[in-house]
Amino acid sequence: MIFADLGLSDELLRAVTEAGYTEPTPIQASAIPSVLMMRDVIAVAQTGTGKTASFVLPMIDILAQGRSRARMPRSLILEPTRELAAQVAENFEKYGKYHKLSMALLIGGVSMGDQIKALEKGVDVLIATPGRLLDLFGRGNILLTGCELLVIDEADRMLDMGFIPDIEEICTKLPKTRQTLLFSATMPPPIKKLADKFLSNPKTIEVARPATTNVNITQRLVSVPSAAHAKRSVLRSMLEHEDIVTAIIFCNRKTTVRELNKSLKRYGYRSSEIHGDMDQPQRLAELDRFKKGEVNILVASDVAARGLDIKGVSHVFNFDAPWHPDDYVHRIGRTGRAGATGTAYTFVTSADAENIENIEKLTGQKIEKVEAAPGGASRDADSEDKPAKRESKRGASAKSKSGGGRRSDKAAAPEAEAAPSEPRAPAKRAKAAPEPAPKRAPARERDTDGESGDQGWNGPMPDFLNYGFNG
Repeated sequence: MIFADLGLSDELLRAVTEAGYTEPTPIQASAIPSVLMMRDVIAVAQTGTGKTASFVLPMIDILAQGRSRARMPRSLILEPTRELAAQVAENFEKYGKYHKLSMALLIGGVSMGDQIKALEKGVDVLIATPGRLLDLFGRGNILLTGCELLVIDEADRMLDMGFIPDIEEICTKLPKTRQTLLFSATMPPPIKKLADKFLSNPKTIEVARPATTNVNITQRLVSVPSAAHAKRSVLRSMLEHEDIVTAIIFCNRKTTVRELNKSLKRYGYRSSEIHGDMDQPQRLAELDRFKKGEVNILVASDVAARGLDIKGVSHVFNFDAPWHPDDYVHRIGRTGRAGATGTAYTFVTSADAENIENIEKLTGQKIEKVEAAPGGASRDADSEDKPAKRESKRGASAKSKSGGGRRSDKAAAPEAEAAPSEPRAPAKRAKAAPEPAPKRAPARERDTDGESGDQGWNGPMPDFLNYGFNG
């Protein structure tokens, strides 16, 4: 099947072709015709399956007919985080370039004045986080009575972040005769209850069993010591031996993200970081560097686990085993996207047995366990994170050919089996103190930015987040 078989307009097919796509993914092939027929849809699809285009593409054609009115958006897409909202906006920009549709993005941290001006002009597509939408609604700046189409995206994430009451309140303010599309990676009872209440005779589409992981992703558990310095040594050994093109490394804590990125950079790796303590312009800037290839390793907390759509991520490393099993699915879903293959390694210590058991129970898979690379964790803690003078055995030229993570113009850290070298440090440098073991996190501790539509964006809008398409 090709996109031309789905009933999309010639203008839209042209934009899709120019974006480099010819064949729809299974979720797109199943959902697009139903959306075009104005059916309510429940789509259960794992991350990385192309679900965003499965509602963006038909929406563009549906909204091509009609006219927007001031303060009355014709369609509404609800997203749990600013990052996801921005991703959807980027999709509309890319696929809607031959349609004269207007768009507004309502997210926290952006000037309300600019958003209100956009709404006053009238918009065809409104992409919003629940908190900011309800805020503007309460101020009388927006009316939802003209909304013909509602999309609730990442519904399980909405549940996880406590947004279901907001979603229910928003639904009561919309016309009863509307088309509603609900997308979720899993279908827990509260989401099913929400769908039963607000969708009318929906068509249910399920392209994979809920919470299963992508079959294109090779998954491995790596036994590591619990000490942070030892885990970092194992990671460096694996980065040295794996064919890393681009990699995302996930940590449970923001402090771990910062420390690990600092360590990797000291060893000459082209790495960067993204976490919840960074404001939105900083995050977008670092993501842009990663997409452009200025850095090829991104150390991230779970604030980045969902919604990142970056082509060509070859590896995902869970430096910390995720506390919650659904986070595992979304983390490793950053690789193996759009039919490509990928590899995901999860570092596990003796304290992670319960977490891994919960992950395997959720995904219905037994994950193969492997040992760390020989000697990968055997470095003396005294010399941890002090780059050695000599080159690794592979050398800069070999590393550049394999697409590895190391800069060619900097000395590499010693390989595990090499004899220890004198660290490049002042003669009187104090011996590093052992790193304290982290305390076990509370049951629901997460590194999120508490997305409520009101925080975090203090800079100018990125270019693609404008309020209209170039028709």
